[in-house]
Amino acid sequence: MKEKLEQIKVNAVNALKNTLDAAQLENLRVKYLGKKGELTLVSKGMGGLTQEERPIIGKLVNEVRAFIEENLEKLSEEIKKREKTSKLKDEIIDISMPGKKQKLGHKHPLEMTLDSIKDIFISMGFEITEGPEVELDYYNFEALNIPKNHPARGEQDTFYINDNIVLRTQTSNMQIRTMEKEKPPIRIISPGKVYRADAVDATHSPIFYQIEGLVVDKGITMADLRGTLDIFAKKLYGDKVKTKFRPHHFPFTEPSAEMDASCFSCGGEGCKMCKGSGWIELLGCGMVHPQVLRNCGIDPEVYSGFAFGFGLDRMTLMKYGIDDIRLLYESDIRFLNQF
Repeated sequence: MKEKLEQIKVNAVNALKNTLDAAQLENLRVKYLGKKGELTLVSKGMGGLTQEERPIIGKLVNEVRAFIEENLEKLSEEIKKREKTSKLKDEIIDISMPGKKQKLGHKHPLEMTLDSIKDIFISMGFEITEGPEVELDYYNFEALNIPKNHPARGEQDTFYINDNIVLRTQTSNMQIRTMEKEKPPIRIISPGKVYRADAVDATHSPIFYQIEGLVVDKGITMADLRGTLDIFAKKLYGDKVKTKFRPHHFPFTEPSAEMDASCFSCGGEGCKMCKGSGWIELLGCGMVHPQVLRNCGIDPEVYSGFAFGFGLDRMTLMKYGIDDIRLLYESDIRFLNQF
């Protein structure tokens, strides 16, 4: 048995010399020191020894075990160091090499136009408000003085969730919500997404963006509305732009008007863009109807106000000379890269 232990020691030393990685090292540990390992089998066979032989062989077994364990530990540290060195070498970064150029995106033309419009109105003292796109019929229609038989209430124009809830058709709902919560003076614009049951074509989409504006204070007149919108048009499209009002009708304003601007393409001479008229329709506006003020708990005998609204998509098309609204929503990188 003594010779067998010496042979186990020699075999273990030779095996350790040829061990290159942690997996092989673990296999050696199991082979010599495991529950069914060679040293364990020797220890189990000591029952057949004499009383004089047992302590001698037992001591020798422990010495061989300690020798193998010590060498396993040393080799384990060496393997760890080699693997760490190899890993660091493989993962080294040459900071002198040129980096890969990152392709940066940019704002969508709708977002760029919206930012410009926000800056214009903020400079005139307006605040930005946002609200729900799924809206109660009351805020979308009734409080805005739109009766039940008005064409805008028909299902051909509006997406109804049920009789009392709709997808908002304009951001005017925030005018009502603001007037209910705040006391005049009020100066707000409400940009956001709106929904109408329109067929998709070059100028229509069931989903688009709108901006509504509202001013309520003592002594507000049509002249304030005219001046505010004229400044807005000039700041957005240039100082040479001229504007004019045309009489119109909206249930929530009285009197009401539509504002046109001189054609940005031909300067009012007449071209394809303005269909030869020299003017382009920009937006709808008017003085807030007294009943709308009453609906929000504001006395029309003390306060007056004006409101206006326009499609952000339409403003973007005109600003950049785009002829099809669908281009704004198709995410075609060839189109978007032009901006």
